[in-house]
Amino acid sequence: MNTRLQHLLVIYCWVFGFLVTQITLCFLCQLEFCGPNVIDHFFCDLVPYLELSCSYKYALQLEIMIVGIPILVIPFILVIISYIRVFITIFGISFTKGWKKTFSTFSSHLTVVTMYFGTILTIYMVPANGYTLPIHKLIAFLYIVVTPLFNPIIYCLRNQEMRTVMEKLFRRREKK
Repeated sequence: MNTRLQHLLVIYCWVFGFLVTQITLCFLCQLEFCGPNVIDHFFCDLVPYLELSCSYKYALQLEIMIVGIPILVIPFILVIISYIRVFITIFGISFTKGWKKTFSTFSSHLTVVTMYFGTILTIYMVPANGYTLPIHKLIAFLYIVVTPLFNPIIYCLRNQEMRTVMEKLFRRREKK
């Protein structure tokens, strides 16, 4: 990948992200609110915001689902395809120790990716009336808090030095 292609990809991401946000913002500005103005959530997310509106929301919900395809579904499919290729490559490894180590790293990454995309797809691609607000809060908590916490755990436990330090720490605690 050359520098020109890198710059084009960055520019495309910025422009596409800006345009998609503007389309959603135009729909949001047309909503009317006629009830309590308190969002029952731990952050200002789109779905609880839409729950406050008493106007016709179908066009905005449809736009979110349509825009969600290139933003969420296509990257998820590409990630799954790349993981399938990694899986095929893992089975091509002939020695067992390398296969086990590679598969354990692969499976932990796949778990985090699946949890991240699964929760986001559930929140933004499933119609809002498909689940209640407490369930939305739980799902949002999973992708906002839990998924980012998994990454340091995965990378730290894969590091031999970190594992050695943790083992020494636990041994020291057991002796006391």
